Amino acid sequence: AARIIQNMDPTADPCQDFYQYACGGWLSRHVIPETSSRYSIFDILRDELEIILKGVLETSDQGDREAFQKAKILYKSCMNESLIEQRDSLPLLEALRMVGDWPVASADWNKTKEPSWSMEEKLSIMNSRFNKRVLIDMFVWNDDRDSSRHIIYIDQPSLGMPSRDYYFNGGNYQRVREAYLQFMITVAKMIREDKNVSRDDSFVQEEMAKVMELETEIAN
Repeated sequence: AARIIQNMDPTADPCQDFYQYACGGWLSRHVIPETSSRYSIFDILRDELEIILKGVLETSDQGDREAFQKAKILYKSCMNESLIEQRDSLPLLEALRMVGDWPVASADWNKTKEPSWSMEEKLSIMNSRFNKRVLIDMFVWNDDRDSSRHIIYIDQPSLGMPSRDYYFNGGNYQRVREAYLQFMITVAKMIREDKNVSRDDSFVQEEMAKVMELETEIAN
């Protein structure tokens, strides 16, 4: 209650400026940090919690339950920048291998991979191993008609860009769309180079344009 009162401005007339009345105290005592686009009590709590979590994750994991040990292992793996630099693109190349490789980053995918490639199998791997939903979103959740049981839901997944507006509108949306396509082209070229596949910029450009066209059709 004290915090709520502190964040109010009782000197303001709520009938004239209710926002100032409700939030004036907060506005007078807080400045949005340069690193943030917003600042609220939830942002403060998140920052405080991250400091606490950092301290917990950096303690010894001896005697911890398995879930805590996993969290600390994950944290350490993310903080080990020297090993990340050393491994370079190997984790990404391994992930691509698990889902049947990437045609644009292969010299002969149609001959060596496509005959045994199964969309159903690869979609399930991407969902179960990488938590990535493509074309179809499938998950288990409470049954809306009977909360005592769980059922399988099938839904549409999110798009590559935040919303369908990015695929059709002009202005800033178009600039993001162009940057998105260029990003795909750049990544494909990098992976071809890391796999020692010969350079073929026109092929990469054509393939990524097809990907963009497919995404646009899905968004539509």
